[in-house]
Amino acid sequence: MKYISTRGDQTERGFSDILLEGLAPDGGLYLPKTYPRVDAATLARWRGLAYADLAFEILSLYIDDIPADDLRALTRKVYTAEVFGTEAITPLTWLGEGIALQGLSNGPTLAFKDMAMQLLGALFEYELGRRGETLNILGATSGDTGSAAEYAMRGKRGVNVFMLSPHGRMSPFQQAQMFSLQDANIHNIAIEGVFDDAQDIVKAVSNDLAFKREHRIGTVNSINWARLLAQVVYYFAGYFQATKTNAEKVSFTVPSGNFGNVCAGHVARMMGLPIAKLVVATNENDVLDEFFRTGTYRVRGSADTHETSSPSMDISKASNFERFVFDLLDRDGGRVRQLFSGSHFHLDASEHASITGFGFASGRSTHADRVATIRRCHAEHGIVIDPHTADGLKVALEKHEPGITMLVLETALPAKFAATIHEALGIEPPRPAGLEGIEELPKRVKVMPVDVDQVKAYIHAHV
Repeated sequence: MKYISTRGDQTERGFSDILLEGLAPDGGLYLPKTYPRVDAATLARWRGLAYADLAFEILSLYIDDIPADDLRALTRKVYTAEVFGTEAITPLTWLGEGIALQGLSNGPTLAFKDMAMQLLGALFEYELGRRGETLNILGATSGDTGSAAEYAMRGKRGVNVFMLSPHGRMSPFQQAQMFSLQDANIHNIAIEGVFDDAQDIVKAVSNDLAFKREHRIGTVNSINWARLLAQVVYYFAGYFQATKTNAEKVSFTVPSGNFGNVCAGHVARMMGLPIAKLVVATNENDVLDEFFRTGTYRVRGSADTHETSSPSMDISKASNFERFVFDLLDRDGGRVRQLFSGSHFHLDASEHASITGFGFASGRSTHADRVATIRRCHAEHGIVIDPHTADGLKVALEKHEPGITMLVLETALPAKFAATIHEALGIEPPRPAGLEGIEELPKRVKVMPVDVDQVKAYIHAHV
């Protein structure tokens, strides 16, 4: 299995190389040359596998430069009930006939990012140990990626983490999860801007090939293919739990900001998983909903990126979206490079019509929708959901088709967003043991302006 760039660089690379590299040298994102297809017999064989063994089977189709026994040992070490709370790892909770939440937030940082980040940490440590090398991870977070990465990498041999976040734009709980870590290999940088500013800095540093190579820079954002690949697994796991035979189709609704989570569903569908629809649910920052409705992709600037009660989706430049556009345009890397060289583009009528063939639909949710959906879910099912999952459920209820099961990907536990839960229900959401008073812990964070050179200087001084 070899990987190529979405922007036309046809140099073929192995999995272990792109694991440590992140962005391609031409600024594109890596994808496999072809998606392996899973036939009915393979689906039948996978049905009923433990999650760790299902992960091994799927990862094995994309990773041929790590010995099978080592890869199986890694997945079995990561995906355990001790880490993720249940043997099912991603259990379903049914909300009446034909619709269910898929629980992805029972890991160490209470968000779905743990599903991939725990594996990524294990892969990094394994590969760096095998090579006798070190890696300095540079990432950006709108709320959950940062803590998931830091908890996965803290104390890992040969790894330092430099995590950028938008200053003052995460929930107090999210900030405390990151900034309270005292591990010497963890560095938090709060950027005086929005998430897109932080993400732009990560890309700018990664595109400075001399600095990147000298300082051994890698990424944990979902621009890293390994992280997205790990997320493919839970689409298969959800499908198997929701169906009895492979003749059934299932739809998924995915709260979306950076397009990584739903892009993993796209990959699963391209592999042959019987997915009817992939429904993209946005908040008021509705760049993706606008695209799927109109064919226009229009990046917003910082001033036009709304600060909302589902802050992890306050994103107006969806970096993973490029992977889907690459497939949509028959893998024309030159065209993709041209489209993403500016801040907006518009597909022609035939290109926009072809989106239907990939199974995508979309919808939008507002603060009032979130509050109403949290109340409705609690009143009807006795379940408290977080604001991002509420965005997903609101859109899922609109897009649910009779006779086709709809799975809503849960994105975080409500404890991370207490203010919105209190507004909706008048209660404090329950916290897992050990996280009481986390906001009062001492914090380590460096506040910086939106300045690539200052971030580079900070990295240089701390490696």
